[in-house]
Amino acid sequence: MRKLVALVALAACTSTPAPVNTPAPAPTAAPAQPAPATPPPPTGGLGAYSRPNADPFPSTYRPFASRTTVIRNVTILTAAGPAIRGGSVLLADGKIAAVGATVNAPADATVIDGTGKYVTPGIIDTHSHIGGGAAPGDAGAQTDDINEATNPVTANVWVEHSIWPQDPQFPRTLAGGVTTIQVLPGSANLIGGRSAVLKVVPSRSMQGMKFPGARYGLKMACGENPKRVYANRGPSTRMGNVAGYRQAWIQAEAYRRRWDNWLAHPTGDPPGRDLGLETLAEVLRGNILVHNHCYRADEMLVMIDIAKEFGYKIRSFHHVVEGYKIADVLAREGIGASVWADWGTFKLEAADAVRANMPLLMQAGVRVITHSDDASGEQRLNQEAAKAMAEGNRIGVRVTEDDAIKWLTINPAWALGLDDKVGSIEVGKNADVVLWSGSPFSVYSRAEKVWVDGAMLFDRLDPSQRWRTDFELGFVPEGR
Repeated sequence: MRKLVALVALAACTSTPAPVNTPAPAPTAAPAQPAPATPPPPTGGLGAYSRPNADPFPSTYRPFASRTTVIRNVTILTAAGPAIRGGSVLLADGKIAAVGATVNAPADATVIDGTGKYVTPGIIDTHSHIGGGAAPGDAGAQTDDINEATNPVTANVWVEHSIWPQDPQFPRTLAGGVTTIQVLPGSANLIGGRSAVLKVVPSRSMQGMKFPGARYGLKMACGENPKRVYANRGPSTRMGNVAGYRQAWIQAEAYRRRWDNWLAHPTGDPPGRDLGLETLAEVLRGNILVHNHCYRADEMLVMIDIAKEFGYKIRSFHHVVEGYKIADVLAREGIGASVWADWGTFKLEAADAVRANMPLLMQAGVRVITHSDDASGEQRLNQEAAKAMAEGNRIGVRVTEDDAIKWLTINPAWALGLDDKVGSIEVGKNADVVLWSGSPFSVYSRAEKVWVDGAMLFDRLDPSQRWRTDFELGFVPEGR
């Protein structure tokens, strides 16, 4: 057990008497005293303190064993520049060690011939609910834990505490070439709680899946969902929604000031801790990224104004069905757009959906992100991007493979604050890599092999090595 030890140095001041007839030195001001140290935590830990960037449920993820591997004669969509045709990529020590037309590989490296195939970075989904909205999803299974629909503002909940690592949807997501996901709370509430960023890997705990160092996200939702859920309790209108956000941020700003002042000058008892206001205060400090469910253009503009009123940034709007109407604003504000290819018209606020939303947003300079919000769609995100790519080219907005791969990789990595670690095939980045049987934008192509931190965790050609969750063992037939 660690012990906090306070060391206090006591120094006695001595002086030699001044010689006779020598004037005494002029008095000087007392030296400035250092700010008092943070008081030791109460017995039992630091739970009484509201500390910036606190991490009470730290990641325990450790990379799986890997082998030095070189993939040759392959088309590489790097998401960092033009495609490399007939190129090679070297994976070593969990990192991308080399990439180019040719690479030097050690003699003991595993060599994979990629002739006719493609390599991409691992796909990243910014909007997942698997694990928290697990399968099976029937009422008796009690696995749907993503909406804490007890209050319009539940910033106090963390979706990681709903994640079931044995959800059989995880291995199927990995088989779709997805290596990183952000699991979000649902959209029942104005403020739904904290997200969790996971590596799609086998684990006995959610902590063993958490992406080390990933920042938390905050799920917010505007429009029809919250007002429908709370129609009989309030808010029941869009103006009630906006009042609810503003009231929450007013309380959070006061909470942040109290705690920041006390942490700078920790004397006396600390302020009371509030889990919900703590999360919102972390947004105001810039430590948590805001992900905002929103369909209509006018409502997105209101949410941008609320963010400016309270001094935080929206990292990405999600769904963004009418994003094409305000593409210039999203580009100017630096807000990402996590988008479906062709979901729309299933409710009034989604009525103005267009299939070219992603290309039109890209054309305006918005960071476009292909997201799922659906377990089945998450397994086919490459096809989701391909649909939007085809529609853009149909209407005369040119979208290349080099453009579309960014929607699946580096742009979502940016939205999660992880673009320095994953999202592109560049030397030094994590070796999250997918080998596809053909172009990932062909309906006939499949993810053939998937590496996470250089460890091959999926091989379509070797069913015996496929990840099966505990839930499936002895219950779900192989190959299903």
